Amino acid sequence: MRRRSDVLDLDPVSPRRWPGIRVLIPRSDAVAGSAASVLAVVVLWQVASTSWVPSILFPTPLQTLHGWAAMVREGVLLYDVGVSLGRIAIGFLLGTLIGVPLGIAMGLFRPIAVVLEPYVQFFRFVPPVAWIIPAILWFGIGETSKIFVIFYTTVFLVLLNTMAGVAAIARNQIRSARCFGASHWQLFLWVSFPATMPYVLTGMRLGMGNSFAAVVGAEFIAAQAGLGFVIIESGTWMATDRMFAGMLTLGLLGILADQLFRALSRRWASRYLMPS
Repeated sequence: MRRRSDVLDLDPVSPRRWPGIRVLIPRSDAVAGSAASVLAVVVLWQVASTSWVPSILFPTPLQTLHGWAAMVREGVLLYDVGVSLGRIAIGFLLGTLIGVPLGIAMGLFRPIAVVLEPYVQFFRFVPPVAWIIPAILWFGIGETSKIFVIFYTTVFLVLLNTMAGVAAIARNQIRSARCFGASHWQLFLWVSFPATMPYVLTGMRLGMGNSFAAVVGAEFIAAQAGLGFVIIESGTWMATDRMFAGMLTLGLLGILADQLFRALSRRWASRYLMPS
């Protein structure tokens, strides 16, 4: 009969047999690999737009760059970026400010969860795009309707992740704190809140990513500025170079915002982050 240690040593994913398994790719190689991947996509893009699809429908990378540069020179791109980022920031912050306390309340207090969970489960499956027309009817074509769509996109991701964090708190931690005489407020401050924060940060990060996706739909609502407006308006006039430039700008801004969020989380909330 084989010993347990022999079985562990023969396991192909065992850290004892493969001590470097946690570091599969060095950081320098990862950067080089990502750069090579981007270059390969750009080359494929160039080939597709010159050989497979008419460039009027699928502009080349150089045409897209020219369209982007033209919008920068005209001064419209920076203005549209600022408008969209402002809408995203307000909608995301409102969704976070409502989703976090509501998720904590639903996670900690069963009566609140019983009352609100049917509505949460229902509305989270209704896509934000479905609320564009009601938003116009309720709030008009101003900023409120656009921010409402982004808020709706964010709030349920933050709320559900917060609830999951509360549910994941180890019961033994709560019992131990109570044995030491912790009050309800101390129990929340020193046990529940730190244990929930990794889930809250994850929900915020996901919500922020979805906010960038929702801003295009939100700017369908009679917008006169914003990256979503640039994409929609350029597509209407077949200015596909500007349309793709707007899409690329939105994606790059999303990456930068995600990296900034991760950096701020490591700087100010590193004690709450899950070990990677």
